[in-house]
Amino acid sequence: MKQKKALKLPKLIGHRGVKDLCPENTLESIARAFEIGLNFVEIDVKISKDRVPILLHDDTLDRTTNGSGLAIDYDYENIKKFDAGKFFYKKNTNIFVPKLQDILSLCANINGNLNIELKPNKNFEKENTYQIYKLTKNINQIDIFFSSFDIISVLEISKLYPQSVRSFLLDDFREHNIDDLISISNNHDLKICGLNIELVTADIIKKIKKSNISITVYSDKNINLSSANDIFSLGVDSIFVDNPLDLLGKL
Repeated sequence: MKQKKALKLPKLIGHRGVKDLCPENTLESIARAFEIGLNFVEIDVKISKDRVPILLHDDTLDRTTNGSGLAIDYDYENIKKFDAGKFFYKKNTNIFVPKLQDILSLCANINGNLNIELKPNKNFEKENTYQIYKLTKNINQIDIFFSSFDIISVLEISKLYPQSVRSFLLDDFREHNIDDLISISNNHDLKICGLNIELVTADIIKKIKKSNISITVYSDKNINLSSANDIFSLGVDSIFVDNPLDLLGKL
């Protein structure tokens, strides 16, 4: 695959689909994001015991399914039996944890674009990245960029897939600071970075922009219109949104 070098980021990227409107990281959530007008969604991906890339944010299945424990301890066919909608709707559903392949097929059918966050399975980071790379390396009909908080995953996808567009994410400054982020980005040809909204200041945005790195911003809660306008005025390129209904057409 020849990934486009200059990927144009949209202002709004659906977070885990649209996680305030539908159960996160499900086919329903991703489909809804595109239905309401987004053209890019973020999903969290890790592998199961039988090395199937699946959508799951947390270390364990406990919060978002009626299963329990690590995904890496279950084959996908067993994970698929868990209810991935009950936590959201407070009743039994037929919603399941999808495979990355399910999402790629959905996006290809409707020209939807993806940010794949590489979620680390402890001690399986490289295998995780490799299995995701295998599924995505020949896709060219949609835009895809990869991101991770995990430096092992970032370096591995950079090595496996140097043509891809990649982003290093920072939640805080405990392990890496802004200078580290810029250095890692420049040394490994990362075109994008992602920041917790709590880290965003005018000086930090200016410093990153001097290195020609695009900036995405996320928050633990939905970013409202006022905050979005403030962030964009500083030079941020994209924000991750849990519910974009109040923002669409107003930015």
